[in-house]
Amino acid sequence: MVVTFILLSLLAAPEPQGARKPSSFRTPLTPAEMTGKQAVVETTAGTFVIDLRPDLAPNHVGHFMKLAREGAYAGTTFHRVVRLGIIQGGDPLSKDPGKVKQYGTGGLGVLEGERNAEKATRGAVGAVLQPGKPDSAGAQFFVCVSDQPALYGQYTIFGRVSEGMGVVEEISQAPADDKGIVAERIEIRSVTIRDTPPPEPEPFADATAADMAQYRAVLETTAGDITVELFPEKAPEHVRNFLRLASAGIYDGTSFHRVVRGFVIQTGSLDTRNPLTEQQQKLVRTLPPEFNDTKHTRGILSMARGDDPASASTSFFIMTGDAPSLDGKYTVFGRVADGLDVVEKIEQAPAHGEVPVERIEIRAVRVQRGGQVLIP
Repeated sequence: MVVTFILLSLLAAPEPQGARKPSSFRTPLTPAEMTGKQAVVETTAGTFVIDLRPDLAPNHVGHFMKLAREGAYAGTTFHRVVRLGIIQGGDPLSKDPGKVKQYGTGGLGVLEGERNAEKATRGAVGAVLQPGKPDSAGAQFFVCVSDQPALYGQYTIFGRVSEGMGVVEEISQAPADDKGIVAERIEIRSVTIRDTPPPEPEPFADATAADMAQYRAVLETTAGDITVELFPEKAPEHVRNFLRLASAGIYDGTSFHRVVRGFVIQTGSLDTRNPLTEQQQKLVRTLPPEFNDTKHTRGILSMARGDDPASASTSFFIMTGDAPSLDGKYTVFGRVADGLDVVEKIEQAPAHGEVPVERIEIRAVRVQRGGQVLIP
């Protein structure tokens, strides 16, 4: 039912009878003039940023940039939503609150389709069409809040949200009627075209093993603080990964989701916390193993993984007993320097099987260097 509703929501209302069809738009901009551009969409619900993709749909990108630079989107609204599915906006008629019944019919019929292999997954930005007319796009666009397989190959995707998906999600949850028409206006204040800024350097990207050896991390948990020292000389990329994730707040709000007495307490799974921001998500990746000669004894930190030795990502465990069977099969990257009493407290918490009855979580991770807190 949701898929059907989404499909209908992306087909604009039929154009008025007798409407004159303008000639198809062809952008005068060169690929070089459109490459490396972003659209900053400022709305009454917040701001999000679109990475434009002229390599996928040059005329759609050129047309969008033209309208944005002319200020054509200012005062238009996101008039139709599917909760946590899709948002639709950009209709020039939506500038007029008195034309609500016509929202979805304006600004179309000027672009021929440029369908491509880019999928309508979370963050994809695509062109709205008139019913049954594949070459009828124009000013209106939609943003996928979640993956929409039913739309794959059906609409021209010409960009992707790179920042502010939380804002897009919020818009999608606005009160709406059974047809998805938003009850209260969510306006686009402006759309600004800018050069894509250079990526910010990742934390600890250039740190040497000697540099990283000077850091400790304090896990502030609901059961107390656990201070860990790190072993970059044994597993430099795992330590770099841990420091990077900790500094970005990725471990904040994760729970100790697995507790096995006499064996391990495990945390860091992203399934146990609120969704990451786009910037945080970019820092999450899998790691090649760095198995080493450090034994899995009480207090050791080691990286959890699946069956694939190269599948470690964010989840890690702290040993509460000795486990020689793990030696050489999991990557050890640190140990508890202070707070073993807190580890024991977590280990002894009442549990259903391996899951604590009451949630125990990491509130924050403080990264310290020489006793100085660098990253709260």
